[in-house]
Amino acid sequence: MDKRTLFDQFHRVESRISSVSEDLQEIQQKLTELIEENTNLQIENQHLRDRIEYLDKQLAPDTVVTEPEMSKSRLNLQKLYEDGFHVCNVYYGSRRVDDESCVFCLDVIYGERGGHGDR
Repeated sequence: MDKRTLFDQFHRVESRISSVSEDLQEIQQKLTELIEENTNLQIENQHLRDRIEYLDKQLAPDTVVTEPEMSKSRLNLQKLYEDGFHVCNVYYGSRRVDDESCVFCLDVIYGERGGHGDR
């Protein structure tokens, strides 16, 4: 093997190592972003659980319910929706931008209540 062939082989290996290093940096960045997103979702999920627990306590059996046809769970969903969160299975837990209406959420809260009981 002459010096030129050895140098070319060394250069190819160096290029591969550089490429692998760039790939690893990209994977590490994406992993960091996913970990941050997961943490934010866990915090938001805990906030929603705390809010539901709070609302359950507020709607204790001795509290007068203004709409007797709505169950306690639907009232909780209605309150979450009014607080700016989606309650539908499509966007559940995400914030509603500028309090826009969501037909999916409204169907969950006010949808068909007869025959099958509350969802």
